[in-house]
Amino acid sequence: MSVLTYIKSSLKSFFIEIGELSYFTARFFKIAFKPPYELKELIRQCYYMGNRSLFLVGITGFIIGLVLTIQTRPTLLEFGAVSWMPSMVSISIVREIGPIITALVCAGRIGSGIGAEIGSMRVTEQIDAMEVSGTNPFNFLVVTRVLAVTLMLPLLVIISDAIALFGSYLIENSKGNVSFTLYFNQVFDALEFGDILPATIKSVFFGLAIGLVGCYKGYYCKKGTAGVGKAANSAVVVSSLLLFIIDFIAVFVTDIFFEL
Repeated sequence: MSVLTYIKSSLKSFFIEIGELSYFTARFFKIAFKPPYELKELIRQCYYMGNRSLFLVGITGFIIGLVLTIQTRPTLLEFGAVSWMPSMVSISIVREIGPIITALVCAGRIGSGIGAEIGSMRVTEQIDAMEVSGTNPFNFLVVTRVLAVTLMLPLLVIISDAIALFGSYLIENSKGNVSFTLYFNQVFDALEFGDILPATIKSVFFGLAIGLVGCYKGYYCKKGTAGVGKAANSAVVVSSLLLFIIDFIAVFVTDIFFEL
């Protein structure tokens, strides 16, 4: 196969997948808010994705706070600006680091799980059996999982941000003898509504992207166990790429908004 033929084939597959994912997304929005509502399954998925991801997200946020403070403190000390540490760390974590790192962790933890779970159901023909029995598998499997990720990810981001700031406080307290009250007074003085709102909104879109990609890859999984592994792997890769694209768009739009 020549290089030109390979490039054409890759581009064709890329645009076909974009079209299929767009159709899948449109189908989700068409069905999501129409009865019957699978509330019991939605609550179960929220528990599964939120509670079971909490420990991993908390550990990740705690380490982010520790590392960011340890790496930044010497530079601020050189300029005599170590008193700005709480403000700098809080803005960095809440605006950017907390949402994107938490979303990437959830893409690996939740996105791959969704892709593998639905993919294995497709391979073992459980989805076909649901269609034959009169159950709407798209509503039961896809809508509940996408909504669950969309609802849970902003909460996980908030928890991760709080734990990261606490980890940063521990370093500042041990190295600079800064009290808890003083540290968090400076944190809340530095943060504004314009810092929290865009981060929360883009966290919702992060969750939507992770859920849609994971469900899409699993729902159209190829036959065989290899197809399940490929669905789980590609769900993580594609959703991670989408997260960076959404993050860029969110930062770009926010910058324009505040310039105006």
